[in-house]
Amino acid sequence: MTMNTLKDLYLDQLQDLYSACKQSMTVVTEMGRAAKSRELSEALIAGNKGISDGMDKIAQLCSDHGVDPTGEHCKGMEGLVTEARKHAIEASYGDDDVRDAAIITQYQRLAHYAIAGYGCVRTFANRLELDGDGKILQDCLDQTQEGDVHMTAIAEGGVNQAATM
Repeated sequence: MTMNTLKDLYLDQLQDLYSACKQSMTVVTEMGRAAKSRELSEALIAGNKGISDGMDKIAQLCSDHGVDPTGEHCKGMEGLVTEARKHAIEASYGDDDVRDAAIITQYQRLAHYAIAGYGCVRTFANRLELDGDGKILQDCLDQTQEGDVHMTAIAEGGVNQAATM
């Protein structure tokens, strides 16, 4: 699709964000299974629920605008998923707590990519006076940011300390 207007870009980026979310779900599941910390594992499961909810909302927004949410493949998230798998799943760790710290690191990289994506499309929606879209995207952004803050709390609340022992 040729992008001639901000709305064209908005729709393209919604599709890209949908792809990013879809790709991240598999590795988040894998990291949840690999986590030693029960709290971390449960947070990753909750994170996947949030990702799925976000995808549903993006799919609905795409449908409302007559576009297929699967119309793009996000190469950026593809790279982040590859890195997450390499550093959190496939890497050799002699200590499960160190792996948990790596899992948090990789999850937050995925989340920060999503935060940037949600922030951009929310801003586009607001500029286009798509107020309903903007509110939905703000909710997705808030939820993703809350997940990121929760991961920091898990890291600072014990995982990183356990990894240094």
